[in-house]
Amino acid sequence: MGMVFGKISVETPKYTVVKSCDGYEIREYPPSVAAEITYDPSEFKDNKDGGFTVLAKYIGVFGKPENQKPEKIAMTAPVITKEGEKIAMTAPVVTKEGGGGGEKKKTVTMQFLLPEMYKKAEDAPRPTDERVVIREEGGRKYGVVTFSGTAGESVVSEKVKKLTSDLERDGFKITGDFILARYNPPWTLPPFKTNEVMIPVE
Repeated sequence: MGMVFGKISVETPKYTVVKSCDGYEIREYPPSVAAEITYDPSEFKDNKDGGFTVLAKYIGVFGKPENQKPEKIAMTAPVITKEGEKIAMTAPVVTKEGGGGGEKKKTVTMQFLLPEMYKKAEDAPRPTDERVVIREEGGRKYGVVTFSGTAGESVVSEKVKKLTSDLERDGFKITGDFILARYNPPWTLPPFKTNEVMIPVE
């Protein structure tokens, strides 16, 4: 019941608040290990969150974990997504949906941060689904804005624009694209959802 009202009862990443600014924070995160999948939403009937099920199966949310041990891995929050562009190769064509050379398609990368007990990629059980990659994330610094409600595209885009302008105004050097962090399952009531837009900074 608590999850409907936004109670976050799973492990979340530790971080240090380096600076609290007007409307956002600068945070430092220690190194971590993540399970991730990069995909074209068309592989999941144009569902941008289609990769969630694949990652959830890897950690064993739906029964037997799809990893080589098999070992059940505790769910953590947030679920992280970032968008990118995929350029289809002319030869060989490695993308399932084809498309001509140089054609740009939007891709989504979704990550589950693994529990803190996994210090290195090799500590984590190997996925049996080859789409799932285990990646070590080094220590990093982000400008972060937290907001509630549903993280729809227009809302996220507005938050990114505002945070980018605030960071630039305050003299921070942006070092990459934003990521979206969502802390609650889909059935949490929108006013109780916790979301964050995070932009990497130097």
